[in-house]
Amino acid sequence: MDQLLVVGVGGIGVLAGNEKGAGDIGSDLVTMSAPMMMSSAKEFIVGDDSGWSLGFDYQAWAVDKNFQVGDKLVFKYAAGAHSVFKVNGTGFQSCIKPPANEALTTGDDAIVLATPGKKWYICGVGNHCDMGQKLTINVQPLELKPIVAPSPSPSPLPGKPYPWKKVAKRPFLNNLHWW
Repeated sequence: MDQLLVVGVGGIGVLAGNEKGAGDIGSDLVTMSAPMMMSSAKEFIVGDDSGWSLGFDYQAWAVDKNFQVGDKLVFKYAAGAHSVFKVNGTGFQSCIKPPANEALTTGDDAIVLATPGKKWYICGVGNHCDMGQKLTINVQPLELKPIVAPSPSPSPLPGKPYPWKKVAKRPFLNNLHWW
């Protein structure tokens, strides 16, 4: 039996089928392997209206933000005026630029935060990093929120009738004789 892991906004499931192919709908089965969960990724424009530029305090900008796995950072700037490099902690502290082929340079660079932990970004143009054009953030693990389904109507206890329902006497049981 072939299986395909299905991951979506609504949850995670397994689609199982047989070798006959997709035309045999009766053999397909979808089972949920996790409770229904929802997450909403956010998009952060680095520096908000100021974008990725000189003379902006990116650490102050990031301090009240809650970055989570799946969120997106967007660096907006005039192409050619700046660049974006992802670096490690040492590269961040010392403004060490990676090789030029690792630079993001479009002026509308989007980075999806795929893993939790510290992330460091610097501008690789001239001495912009030394002048403070750098950002460090802490990415939190994905926080899934359960989808709350409506509660079902209460069911009666076994052997007890619904309180609003009168049960008629069963006259045929009263006249039974066991001899």
